[in-house]
Amino acid sequence: MSSDTLLWQPSDLRRRGTQMHAFMTRCARQHGLAISENSGDAYADYATLHRWSVEHRDLFWSDMIEWAGIRPMQAAEEACRGTGMLGTKWFPGMRLNYAQHLLRHPDFRTAIEAEDELGRRRSLNYGALRELSSRLAAALRAAGVRPGDRVGGFLPNIPETVIGMLATASLGAIWSSCSPDFGVEGVFDRFGQIEPRVLIAADGYSYNGKAIDSLERVAAIVDRIPSIERTIIVPFMNSAPRLERIRGGVLWEAFLAPPCEAVCEPVPFDHPLYIMYSSGTTGVPKCIVHGHGGTLLQHMKELTLHSDLRPDETLFYFTTCGWMMWNWLVSGLGVGATVALYEGSPSYPDLNHLWQFAERIGIQVFGGSPKLFAACEKAGVVPGRAHDLAALRTVLSTGSPLTAENFRWVYQQVKSDLQLASICGGTDIISCFMLGNPMLPVHAGEIQCIGLGMDVQAVDEKGRPQVGRKGELVCRSPFPSQPVGFWNDPNGSKYRKAYFDHYPDVWRHGDYIEITPRGGVIVYGRSDATLNPGGVRIGTAEIYRQVETLEEIVDSVVVGRNTADADVEVCLFVVLRPGRTLDAALESRIRSRIAEGTTRRHVPTHIRQVTAVPYTISGKKVELAVQKMLHGEPVTNRDALANPEALEQYAGIV
Repeated sequence: MSSDTLLWQPSDLRRRGTQMHAFMTRCARQHGLAISENSGDAYADYATLHRWSVEHRDLFWSDMIEWAGIRPMQAAEEACRGTGMLGTKWFPGMRLNYAQHLLRHPDFRTAIEAEDELGRRRSLNYGALRELSSRLAAALRAAGVRPGDRVGGFLPNIPETVIGMLATASLGAIWSSCSPDFGVEGVFDRFGQIEPRVLIAADGYSYNGKAIDSLERVAAIVDRIPSIERTIIVPFMNSAPRLERIRGGVLWEAFLAPPCEAVCEPVPFDHPLYIMYSSGTTGVPKCIVHGHGGTLLQHMKELTLHSDLRPDETLFYFTTCGWMMWNWLVSGLGVGATVALYEGSPSYPDLNHLWQFAERIGIQVFGGSPKLFAACEKAGVVPGRAHDLAALRTVLSTGSPLTAENFRWVYQQVKSDLQLASICGGTDIISCFMLGNPMLPVHAGEIQCIGLGMDVQAVDEKGRPQVGRKGELVCRSPFPSQPVGFWNDPNGSKYRKAYFDHYPDVWRHGDYIEITPRGGVIVYGRSDATLNPGGVRIGTAEIYRQVETLEEIVDSVVVGRNTADADVEVCLFVVLRPGRTLDAALESRIRSRIAEGTTRRHVPTHIRQVTAVPYTISGKKVELAVQKMLHGEPVTNRDALANPEALEQYAGIV
């Protein structure tokens, strides 16, 4: 199935009923954009709106503030000041608070629906969420937490994690979280750099039906980080966890202050809200700081316009709280929507669990990953037949490129009348560069559009824009969700080196993409993992798209190995279904499939069978770590991996 295959397009009635169409019409009237309200050319209309949003970014982002209902405590002096990506300051003089916007909705409306793999369920309305957040904020304030202090969360994806973030943000303190499946070293590599004053942790969690105690690791983490003064323990697996070993330990309920009025600290637009982390698989993670205003404004744009999320709807994303999609998911509260939290394995007791969750609470916008959808397909899961998904209208996917076959499976086995939006951005911008558009058709293997206000291009080695050809993803103009900076980077040198060393004052993101003539985007993988056999650039996703369509193959990873004559060999490693072996016949089929679906250049020099592909805890393949193993180089920070033991088999395998 090629990217030219049309899979879905909205009816005219549905297209005209979207928030994107309403916003576009409003901009046309207010700013004189050449858009016809009755135009049948959605691509041309969106291209006009996007061009205006980039060329007149001061007007666009000001309009977004109003559109999203963001009510600052103090108005800005102007939309932006300064020039260039490194010199622009957004909404100087504005004072607001991210938590205040998320907590502003009527008490009776459902804020959170939570479920875990064991079937335990909880529900909170906005009134309860506001009360619990204010009680925790008051307790943190009494414990000495002030604006700029850090609060760490070592927590599962449960309501207390959201409450902890909101309480922290309301004080003007900075929230940073790690998933509880991180090891002690992985947590120390992150929290050790930012020196939190308070740690909020759960006593344990469950995965694949197995109870896993966290308290020994919590004690070790607190012992390693002297800045932690208080350790608040959430009893998630045990109603009465023992805290003797934990310095400054106190139970959640005992720590909360009595009911009190919610108070949110007014902070500048770029005041730090979150500290996020790079993957950390090839070095100590970078600590990326994101601000209140930029995070809120960008998320409101993506949720309301690009995802068409509304206050009476439910948003779900399968994520841990160590991945930026958790932060993106929680911003759904800013729309007034219900945020659905799921904690545990997506395959326990089987891969129907998430779809059962979607049916039970009536999820409208469901987010997952190519890995999840591929696992469902290979397990024979048919969600559309097994479950009532009448409410479902949008499926989102990110984490890696969504293949044409993944697209096909969703439309055939989930639902034929929905918007499938592959989205792509990253922790670096806590948002997306390219994503969905409810006004546009969906083509197999192709992201629908570049996000409003994002001046994205694909460029060649000399920085020249390309359309219809592969190139490096760059962003040429500033946007509000750029990082405030990196932690412990007082002169900004680490930040500049990370994104601006290659092209002066142009953001180089590290993805290898193609912008299609109609304005869609195809992602070929990370540019730092791009293969170059014979000097020809090949994206790893091009090979995955072919290999993982074969019934025998459960998973795969492809990397390049340097040769003595300064060339690169393509090395493919495959995980097969139980009982299958990589014999000459299957290897021949793999080579034929790759050659027929791509080019002869893409065909691997070496194909080997492995038992597992290494992944980060947030579910991304770690191609560079495999590449290091092939070259006999050390792989540090293995605590960032979900399955570090998988790496050893790659040493000397070729």
